[in-house]
Amino acid sequence: MSDNLYDQLAARFGQDLGRLFASLPDGRRYLYRDVEEVSARFANAVVALGVRPGDRVAVQVEKSIEALMLYLGVIRAGAVFLPLNTAYTPAEVEYFLRDAEPRLFVCDPKRRDALAAIAETAGARLETLGVWTSPDTSAGTLADRALAAPPAFTTVDRGPDDLAAILYTSGTTGRSKGAMLSHDNLASNAKTLVDYWRFSPEDVLLHALPIFHTHGLFTATNTLMMAAGSMILLPRFDADQVLAALPQATVMMGVPTFYTRLLQHPGLTREATKHMRLFISGSAPLLAETHREWQARTGHAILERYGMTETNMNTSNPYEGERIAGTVGFPLPGVQLRITDPETGAPLAVDEIGMIEVKGPNVFKGYWRMPEKTKAEFRPDGFFITGDLGKIDERGYVHIVGRGKDLIISGGFNVYPKEVESEIDALPGVVESAVIGVPHPDFGEGVTAVVVKSPGAPLTEAEVLGALERRLAKFKLPKKVIFVDDLPRNAMGKVQKNILRDTYQSLYAQVARP
Repeated sequence: MSDNLYDQLAARFGQDLGRLFASLPDGRRYLYRDVEEVSARFANAVVALGVRPGDRVAVQVEKSIEALMLYLGVIRAGAVFLPLNTAYTPAEVEYFLRDAEPRLFVCDPKRRDALAAIAETAGARLETLGVWTSPDTSAGTLADRALAAPPAFTTVDRGPDDLAAILYTSGTTGRSKGAMLSHDNLASNAKTLVDYWRFSPEDVLLHALPIFHTHGLFTATNTLMMAAGSMILLPRFDADQVLAALPQATVMMGVPTFYTRLLQHPGLTREATKHMRLFISGSAPLLAETHREWQARTGHAILERYGMTETNMNTSNPYEGERIAGTVGFPLPGVQLRITDPETGAPLAVDEIGMIEVKGPNVFKGYWRMPEKTKAEFRPDGFFITGDLGKIDERGYVHIVGRGKDLIISGGFNVYPKEVESEIDALPGVVESAVIGVPHPDFGEGVTAVVVKSPGAPLTEAEVLGALERRLAKFKLPKKVIFVDDLPRNAMGKVQKNILRDTYQSLYAQVARP
């Protein structure tokens, strides 16, 4: 059998194509037969547009079953899927297209005019994809092509190390990096999670996550399909919709923000959740307070795990056994994890804090067209240096205690300070800025800008935020802008963000959750 991810998924759902795959808010029901046929139509459509094995297909569309079928179609064609956050502005999209050089760029029909020139400059063919609402209504040019394409396609053979996807993940300095994920990276992790989290064909996953991110696209969708289960596909997280759909579900995956917002909903009760098998949280640290409050309210202990764009899932609290608040559990089967001295790379003892390093079939193949950066992030023995600081306690539980880099995780999304700082520093009246993440009761971390103005500059918080709204995705925007006379520095002149974080750690303490 081919190592193509789709072939490995299809082997799990087998010949029973009459099984339900997804229930949609508009009443449609997608069977696995529809998955097979519609993904084939998309595969035929992209091949007809000149996409060949190894070509990149960049996609920035709203969440829909059509978008998932496009993902599977691209994989079946042997091409490399490159999802882009729907909140990215045209200025941000331009960088990704120039760097990845996709053969095809698929966007939402409403954004075609804003992105056409960018796609042309990058040498990418532009097509649009929306939602099929009725047989006589176009859902975009690529949807029309797919409707006209044959419903059968022979999935392209791929090797285990051939690329299936590229997901961009920025560092705190320098340009964004494309993490190259192979068919084996994705398939091996999904198989491990099916076993570790006890997924079965009887499971119904409540899917309210975005699908431009590793969490919703790979951890949720691939794992569910590898188990031949079904899903309730919601376009986005909405507490009312989630609680209305919950009686039909057995499993929910979410980011901490999902859980904090559901805890504010009067409909969250033991009775409403007693039938659920599992609640999983990831993409950002889950506060121990949230873990305890959820268990007290529902009787369920949230299962927290730890993953990265570059590695998929690395660790998980146990399915059976104690799920300890504030930890991310044990290394998954097949994953090696160690704690090392950040400077020397020497292994550290139990309960000593250091750099988390991982190795396993889940770990990516490197950064797109950045061989030197790739080499720098791997130890000679193949361990990937995650940039996260942590420890392993005497019981073997992994704790994430901080980050070696200044990455901010707000509402489950990665925010890279350098990108926001560059935009602020370019504003008239700004001398310099430092962007930090500080504890936030709803988002986990609140993006916060500390700004030094030019003497006499009349710049206001509203003006800074107004300028950033035109340049950055909404989740990257600071929750607050604080003006100071100077930024704290060490003897080498480097801004001491740790001091800023300590100074403003209680900034959002009184913020009410929605």
